[in-house]
Amino acid sequence: MQTDYKKVEDSQVDISELMLPSHSNFNGKIHGGYILSLLDQIAFACASKHSRAYCVTASVDTVDFLKPIEIGELVTMKASVNYVGHSSMVIGIRVEAENIQNGDKKHCNSSYFTMVAKDQEGNAIEVPGLILKNKNEIRRFAKSIKRRKMKKHRIQEFHETDFSSEQYLHILEDHKAKIQLDS
Repeated sequence: MQTDYKKVEDSQVDISELMLPSHSNFNGKIHGGYILSLLDQIAFACASKHSRAYCVTASVDTVDFLKPIEIGELVTMKASVNYVGHSSMVIGIRVEAENIQNGDKKHCNSSYFTMVAKDQEGNAIEVPGLILKNKNEIRRFAKSIKRRKMKKHRIQEFHETDFSSEQYLHILEDHKAKIQLDS
C-alpha cells in the first residue's frame, strides 16, 4: 500500500499558447472545443505528474466559460491537484487570457477534471496523498469533497430506474416548458 504524500506545488502545471485564427469559431472567438482539448491535456499532465502514472479522464465536473477569448490573445492555463482519493484526483484549472499588446488579463474559465491513475493493464492504482500547506489548498480540497457529495446526491436523485417525473412536475411550472404527455 502506497503511503507517500506530495505537496500541491510539486504537481502544478502551467501552459501558455497564442490563440490563432485556426482556433476560432464562426463568430471569431476561440472555439470552446479547442479550449476543452487544452484543458484535458493539462489535466492529464498534472494528474500524471502527481501520480507518476498514466491517467484517464473520468469526468469533467465543471467547465464555466466566463469570458470569450479573442484571436491573438495569450492563453495561460494553471492546473493543480485539488483533491485525491484512492486512485482519483480532482484537477482544478484556471484559464486566463492576456491581450499581449496592452497587457490586460481576464479570467476566462474555471474547470474541474476528475482523473484516474491506471497501471499498464488498465487497472486503477493508488495515488499519493496531498500535503496541504495553506488555507487556499485546504479550501480547494474541502470544496472538492463538497462537489463530490453533491454529485453523488444528484446521481442518486435522478437515477433513471428510480426517477418519477410526476414528482418533479411542480418545479417546471415557472419555467419555459409546456407539458403535452402522450396518452
